[in-house]
Amino acid sequence: MAGHSHWANIAFKKGLVDKKRGKLFGKLARYIIVAARRGGGDPAANLALRYAIDRARKASMANDTIDRAIKKGTGELGADNYDEVMYEGYGPHGVAVLCEILTENRNRTAGEVRKVFEIHGGNLGTTGCVGYLFERKGVFLISSKHCTEDRLFEIALDAGASDVKTTADGFEVQCDPDAFQAVTAALEVAGIPTESAELQRIATNTVELDADAARSVLKLMDALEDHDDIQNVYSNFNISESVMAELAAEG
Repeated sequence: MAGHSHWANIAFKKGLVDKKRGKLFGKLARYIIVAARRGGGDPAANLALRYAIDRARKASMANDTIDRAIKKGTGELGADNYDEVMYEGYGPHGVAVLCEILTENRNRTAGEVRKVFEIHGGNLGTTGCVGYLFERKGVFLISSKHCTEDRLFEIALDAGASDVKTTADGFEVQCDPDAFQAVTAALEVAGIPTESAELQRIATNTVELDADAARSVLKLMDALEDHDDIQNVYSNFNISESVMAELAAEG
């Protein structure tokens, strides 16, 4: 989700995910395993691993769980051999949907994901059908209580950020993936904590949905995020703050 308030849309989505913290921990552990398998178990020398560990810690994953995942990735403990796959498709009302997946069985996962799309009024598409609608970006969300706009603007742009936006809840900093570590380090040195710091796929064009349409799309997104193999789900729909408030009131 993206649009009027990227912060608000992300926060709304995270509210859905936090209801499934057990599943979230399992997905974060997979990220750590894959990162450690590819680049070794030292986060100082493995940016992907450091990013995965940071995400896990922000979600309050226990240190011993993180350590076990690292050891599985480095071969000290047994681990499944996960493959990274990208599935693309369309949800209700023609919204684009992109799924980042880690799976040990591509055929099983493909069938299950296709079924989820179909049950919720969408369809799984071919490779490249919607991927071009998204850009890979580093996104940092920062509360206004931690710094001023001028100070953040100077620090972030000096570190390689491409944009700093003011939102109703604070600030949003965007950067190219190659600058993610530099921006992260600059914010840490400046003592500016982040509400969220992630590599995401940002939609270049969005589709505005009313409450009824949003309900149907969110059911699909919720079902996809509930799947153990799906790590992240992105879509190009936007919901306004008034629609978010209506949906939130419904629980």
